[in-house]
Amino acid sequence: MESPKVIISNPADISVIVGYFVAVIGVGVWAMLRSNRGTVGGYFLAGRTMTWWPVGASLFASNIGSGHFVGRAGTGAASGIAVGGFEWNALFIVLLLGWLFVPVYLTAGVITMPQYLKKRFGGTRISLYLTVISLFLYIFTKISVDMFSGAVFIQQALGWNIYVAVITLLLITALYTITGGLAALMFTDTVQTFVIIAGAFVLTGFSFAKVGGYSALLAKYSAATPSNFSSTEPQRYNISPSCYTPRQDAFNLLRDPTTGDLPWPGVLFGIAIVGGWYWCTDQVIVQRCLAARNLTHVKAGCIMCGYLKLLPMFLMVFPGMISRVLYPDEVGCVVPEVCKRVCGTEVGCSNIAYPKLVVSIMPNGLRGLMLAVMLAALMSSLASIFNSSSTLFTLDIWTRIRPQAAERELLIVGRVWVLIIVCVSICWIPVVQAAQSGQLFDYIQSVSSYLAPPIASVFFLAVFVKRVNEQGAFWGLIGGLLMGLCRMLPEFWFGSGSCVFPSTCPFLLCGIHYLHFAIILFFCTSVLVLVVSCCSRPIEDKHLHRLVFSLRHSKEERVDLDWEQEEKGRRARREAEERRRESKDSAAEASCVGRLCGGSQAHEEAPPTEAPEKLPDIGEEPAWRHVVDANALIMMAAAVFMWGYYA
Repeated sequence: MESPKVIISNPADISVIVGYFVAVIGVGVWAMLRSNRGTVGGYFLAGRTMTWWPVGASLFASNIGSGHFVGRAGTGAASGIAVGGFEWNALFIVLLLGWLFVPVYLTAGVITMPQYLKKRFGGTRISLYLTVISLFLYIFTKISVDMFSGAVFIQQALGWNIYVAVITLLLITALYTITGGLAALMFTDTVQTFVIIAGAFVLTGFSFAKVGGYSALLAKYSAATPSNFSSTEPQRYNISPSCYTPRQDAFNLLRDPTTGDLPWPGVLFGIAIVGGWYWCTDQVIVQRCLAARNLTHVKAGCIMCGYLKLLPMFLMVFPGMISRVLYPDEVGCVVPEVCKRVCGTEVGCSNIAYPKLVVSIMPNGLRGLMLAVMLAALMSSLASIFNSSSTLFTLDIWTRIRPQAAERELLIVGRVWVLIIVCVSICWIPVVQAAQSGQLFDYIQSVSSYLAPPIASVFFLAVFVKRVNEQGAFWGLIGGLLMGLCRMLPEFWFGSGSCVFPSTCPFLLCGIHYLHFAIILFFCTSVLVLVVSCCSRPIEDKHLHRLVFSLRHSKEERVDLDWEQEEKGRRARREAEERRRESKDSAAEASCVGRLCGGSQAHEEAPPTEAPEKLPDIGEEPAWRHVVDANALIMMAAAVFMWGYYA
């Protein structure tokens, strides 16, 4: 029988939720007041003053949003622990970020990833492509997903209308995102990281106590089948027993390469490719590292994030499986009418596994704390993406449209852009709800697997292979995009289907697992980039000093390939500034507009489109370098043990 619906309405839970939000907003306002948010560098990079612990906490909090709690637990409930491989794979990739990629980004002196490609290859078409595709991925795989997952939780916990709840949360998130910049985000991320981990530990303890311990979970999960449909319904819908019976390999991390839902070649290599794009080239993640005060703090922050990434298997995946054991009729439902009644979609209700657990087994007060934790995860993730997408649009697109734009104008445009992407993301939520059999996490990874491998390939080759040039990188990106769209568009057209309603997409188009497709796409893109580069003129070393890994310590002067365009933009801004100063009503404009936007027209400087000229030193003190290297080895050893134990 379906369990009674629990609604959070008692004074203890409401008091905890309100108090938590007041505390988070207070931290954001405090960070806003103490940070330099009046310049582009202060607003978008927190002045490059962050130490290792807020960097590591912010990396983890930016990655672990409500989509992780809902999506990881939902896929765990549906198919077992293999989804945890995404988390443990990241332990190795985050080290690549700190040790190999960030040193190059720092010496290049960039704020955004498109800026790096612009310096590395010259021209504008590659950086423009990356900016547009990154914003596309933000909207359709991050913002809309986080808003939907937060709505799922609120719907289960409070019974609110989904869109009313989402808009309320967005307003609260925007309060400190739009006003405070990156510094406010990183301080609130740090606070929320510890709240998220503490609350998830508490729920995990209650969950294992409720199910009877780890050994009881091993024994009971295989029998967690729904009982709320009659014997005639499976025949009426042609439902196979595999649709509602838990997988026999649910507790195996590595599964069959052909029949597994997450085949082991894809888990080992496909995840590494998509993870390499996310952790090493994505603006949301890299921006946190670029805000650190030096390279040692970057590495230490990456290690801290890596240690924290050991936790989601135990704090999200296992609780999701426990939720299916305790509530098989709701979490494991397969009959469309039942699923529609339980969670609002006919393709399955595995996404409610974590929120169902929270509202059903947590006592008063703690239930409110866990809701606050979920809202914290949602706000943290959304705020990080808002800030990073605002950075991309402002510095890489708007400065192309208006090269003479003043710094105050860039700050206003960045804030308005946040409002635009929020509206688009809300409209995309119904598509997210029905994709990939209702499993939120599979939707995220599938879209990323179709679009991200070409970007990962180009960045990897750009950093480590000097011979790669602009022609090879551009045509590699275009060729990879066309291949990815040839797989993604048919899947959206025919639908990804579900066990009850299989997709009619032809096997030739949709038959290859999305993680296997990511491997093929990465390989094909890399070959195309290298072939085209070798058939065209190479880039001279004078243009590559401190832009590739092998030349990261070079002291020679670099002649930027984009210097002509940068000079043209600076000249346009200087001319615009002179015209403003000569204008008769400049004083009036400064008095009224300046009060509204926080600046004075008369003393305004042209905005930098890149980092300050004094580049961060990537040298390290030997003692601290040995400390972080030793910790990296220890973390990798722990990850290898966990992989081996659950393989």
